[in-house]
Amino acid sequence: MSKVYTLDDLLYLMARLRDPVHGCPWDKAQTMQTILPSSIEEVYELADAILQNDSAQIQEELGDVLFQVVFYAQIAAEQNTFDFSHIVHSLADKLVRRHPHVF
Repeated sequence: MSKVYTLDDLLYLMARLRDPVHGCPWDKAQTMQTILPSSIEEVYELADAILQNDSAQIQEELGDVLFQVVFYAQIAAEQNTFDFSHIVHSLADKLVRRHPHVF
């Protein structure tokens, strides 16, 4: 059986892609502004997969959307503004706050 990757692996891979010395030149050159069109495209591709009711394609497109979030988080971490854990905390806090009838 091949390795089952985790969220930690994904965060590590993104950090490696953006590594100043050993990273990918294309990934290192990107900014939040330059990846924005890709983010929009990925959401449209996810919507299309959902409309087609194609489970395999939905899974793939959700991964692409998640990658965009991880990409933004890595850029922000490099700028010392926030990181992925801050995104998760903000989201969880919002969900709990907006659902007092559940939590």
